[in-house]
Amino acid sequence: MKNIKVALAGAGAFGIKHLEATQKIDGVEVVSLVSRELDKTKEVAAKFGIAHVTTDLADSLALKEVDAVILCTPTQMHAAQAIACMMAGKHVQVEIPLADSLADAEAVAALQHKTGRIAMCGHTRRFNPSHQWLHKKLAAGELAIQQMDVQTYFFRRSNMNALGQPRSWTDHLLWHHAAHTVDLFAWQTGGEIVAANAIQGPIHPTLGIAMDMSIQLKCSTGAICTLSLSFNNDGPLGTFFRYICDNGTYIARYDDLVNSKEEKIDVSQVDVSMNGIELQDREFFAAIREGREPNASVAQVLPCYRTLHQLEQQLKA
Repeated sequence: MKNIKVALAGAGAFGIKHLEATQKIDGVEVVSLVSRELDKTKEVAAKFGIAHVTTDLADSLALKEVDAVILCTPTQMHAAQAIACMMAGKHVQVEIPLADSLADAEAVAALQHKTGRIAMCGHTRRFNPSHQWLHKKLAAGELAIQQMDVQTYFFRRSNMNALGQPRSWTDHLLWHHAAHTVDLFAWQTGGEIVAANAIQGPIHPTLGIAMDMSIQLKCSTGAICTLSLSFNNDGPLGTFFRYICDNGTYIARYDDLVNSKEEKIDVSQVDVSMNGIELQDREFFAAIREGREPNASVAQVLPCYRTLHQLEQQLKA
């Protein structure tokens, strides 16, 4: 089996998670690392045994041996870089979100359709064992969602990443964090979002973004979703999903799942790993090997970005 050779762009908190994940996947080798600060990038490359280091993605795309690229770069760069990867003949996985505008998301999808390259977006909730466990029950007709109640809470009043380090770009509740739940709600219900409403709190004076937001969704199946998001919440932090179903209530906290009585459900046998990022990466590389559309392909997640666009227009109005 020929190794899939990978370039990874963005050696920050999530880039490192992907580097750790790829080390656990047979037949995959990261051969090039791209990031903004050369010295820090060299340090990360040395730790993971990556020979080629650069600050310019074009240098990595020029390497003939590179088959695929994982983009863990700032949101504002995702669409243009994904397009550059496919234009260079490379398969690409873009960390969530695919883009921060519908026009850019549609441009990526159009080029994927034209080139036939594998293009996937890191909608990790589709891969977390907790949500996968529920998806299998839902797909089998054993459960039907009546309502999802989701809280996405961080304390981020300054521009910091998941490791508590200063960020070079600004995160976004709508185009990043809401994307997880908007896509997951549609995927889990198996329907289309037919109604969406949003309100937001005050705009932060220096970050220029809303720090609090509330979103309502309705699916073609009749299910509804209520999503609360905040960068002002001083703990507990993370995203918490309550699935209110016709046959039970379940609460997912990342890779953990409990029922309404807080009794833990064993999801360890759902997939080959308990790490959502690793499972996401495994799907990307499996799709490349098998020449098929991956779960969370750009085409599959595009409806999510149409809903985000609709919500943004509401908020602007």
